[in-house]
Amino acid sequence: MNKIVGIIGAGKVGSAIGRLAADSGWQVLFYDVAPIENVNAAVLATDSNTRFAELPELIDTADIVVLAIPFGIASGADLSALSGKVVVDPTNHWPGVDGPMPELDAWPGSTSGLLASHSPQVRLVKSLNHLSYHDFTSDARSAGASPRRAIAVASDDAAAREVACQFVNDIGFDPVPVPFDRAKLLEPEGPVFGHWLNASEMRAALSVV
Repeated sequence: MNKIVGIIGAGKVGSAIGRLAADSGWQVLFYDVAPIENVNAAVLATDSNTRFAELPELIDTADIVVLAIPFGIASGADLSALSGKVVVDPTNHWPGVDGPMPELDAWPGSTSGLLASHSPQVRLVKSLNHLSYHDFTSDARSAGASPRRAIAVASDDAAAREVACQFVNDIGFDPVPVPFDRAKLLEPEGPVFGHWLNASEMRAALSVV
């Protein structure tokens, strides 16, 4: 693996994740539909290991893609171009941002589960969503540091989950692999959302061994 991450969305969350990835040796490709000067500002705030890319190049090149856009946009987007790619979903449903979503109101599972139902060929991993963008900056620690904050990585695709776990570890957090059915527990009002937990505390909160 070449350790190239493509980040779709150069806002606060995407930029925070991109900075940590660049600092840890990943090449970072950003794509955003925002005006190019705004995207360039996010890119230039990182380092020389980061640049803007058009979406086809990002998809073709990246080992892992982070979908750092609002859930309301992601849920209506055509993700077919990402078929076969490992895609990390850090989105949450925020009614004030996303507006009313009747489909989600009737959906019993996680927001990631809804995305996966729309795009079953995408190798979707739910992760990075239960921290704020401030937490990425303040809480990242190198491997072996103690204490170290944990991030859950939810997927039933073992290979995709392994790639996402490596990424989480590289950017400064202890990855806790969990089944995809735990994804809903990572969302707002879930037992781990917004809480500083180490790996053992995360496993206990999500009832995984």
